[in-house]
Amino acid sequence: MLMEALAKLLTKKEFEDVSVQEIADEATLNRATFYLHYADKNALLQAMTESRFRDLIERRAITFNDCNGALRAIALGVCDYLAERAGCPTQLSRMALEGSIIPIVEDMFKEGLAHHGMAPGEDASLPATTAAWAVFGAARRWFQTPNRIPAEEMAARIETMVSPILFGASQ
Repeated sequence: MLMEALAKLLTKKEFEDVSVQEIADEATLNRATFYLHYADKNALLQAMTESRFRDLIERRAITFNDCNGALRAIALGVCDYLAERAGCPTQLSRMALEGSIIPIVEDMFKEGLAHHGMAPGEDASLPATTAAWAVFGAARRWFQTPNRIPAEEMAARIETMVSPILFGASQ
């Protein structure tokens, strides 16, 4: 209910101008209930973005239980996310995409790297952050290109470019 309320409010106002009280009122809940679930409106936005991003991956029926195909699926999800944002109301499309999608992709990469094991003393944060920005940057360039190639083809290219960052880190 809170995510739906935030999405509805964003069709009318900029994110910065939306208050927690307005979100709670729109959801017909009180502020205390909001704070039981989210620390602030940024946490709600992050949860909403993650939910929508995972829905995009599921809509394409992309599943991965291991690393085979995971990077390509994530890259395709980012391409779809950018394409979907283009059809959103003005306020949603103006939101800082970097602030909402990159941390989600970064966390997915950290989770994957944790399964591979890092070298002693190595931290998964740097390669995960680097790869997340690389995926987003390449997908954004793709999205801004007129007569762009299909998203599936771009995801394959992104996978080729970014996999050395992730797989080199776990060796």
